[in-house]
Amino acid sequence: MQSDEVTSLCPITGQPDWYTVRIEYAPDGLCIESKSLKLYLWSFRDEGHFCEKLADIIALDVREQVRPHWVEVTLVQKPRGGITIETRSRIGERE
Repeated sequence: MQSDEVTSLCPITGQPDWYTVRIEYAPDGLCIESKSLKLYLWSFRDEGHFCEKLADIIALDVREQVRPHWVEVTLVQKPRGGITIETRSRIGERE
């Protein structure tokens, strides 16, 4: 699943950061419903998170709610000052 409409606030400046998020996982009986995911991702709009921490939060929440065999979240922060940040959080091992 992928979305390029994810925002959160920089915890230092309070300025909005825009992200593209990709969630890959191997389901084990449960899956993520797209509308619920959209609402969940919107919930970060008014929260302050660094890119790396946000990827961890999403991966941990997917693990807790869906209990997949593995999950990997890739978060790409859109350029700010000419710098793009890409981070991954992985829980479990891909088969």
